Amino acid sequence: MSAIAITAGPRSEFGKGAARKLRRAGQVPAVIYGSGAELVHVTLPAHELGLALRTSRVVFSIDFEGTTILAKPRDVQRDPVRRVLEHVDLIVITKAEATERGDIASAIKATEAAAIEAGMDPATAVAAMEDAIAHGESASDAAGHALSDVREKAEEYSEANTQAAEAAAAPAAENA
Repeated sequence: MSAIAITAGPRSEFGKGAARKLRRAGQVPAVIYGSGAELVHVTLPAHELGLALRTSRVVFSIDFEGTTILAKPRDVQRDPVRRVLEHVDLIVITKAEATERGDIASAIKATEAAAIEAGMDPATAVAAMEDAIAHGESASDAAGHALSDVREKAEEYSEANTQAAEAAAAPAAENA
């Protein structure tokens, strides 16, 4: 598990005006909540948060007033035109959940790389892997199964295209 360390500051002012001031200062208003944890309103650095949210299955290690909180993004609100971060909801998770998310993220990266190397569509391979994980497989097993499933589908597609091309060429040969 590689959690992204980020420092949060307390937030005491609320409302549209206060949120706009925070955003102009390079901060994003956020809220941290979850299983038994008290609801906490915080501010997070916009640039660091934006970069971190590009990572699949990101886990944050948030330093807030001397305590470390492990959290995952629950809801990310962006401006519909400028696409800048407006607000983030984070859910507190356990170390076991953070480790699992890290394992899945690593498996996704490996699956994407293997799919590209094999000349397959990485998005299809990742979708197949996430489907296998949803059905209870471990991340490493799901990655292997996803690649084999996508390979089989690619071969079936290739065979179907070959048969269609042969079928289209046969009447043309008879007419000649």
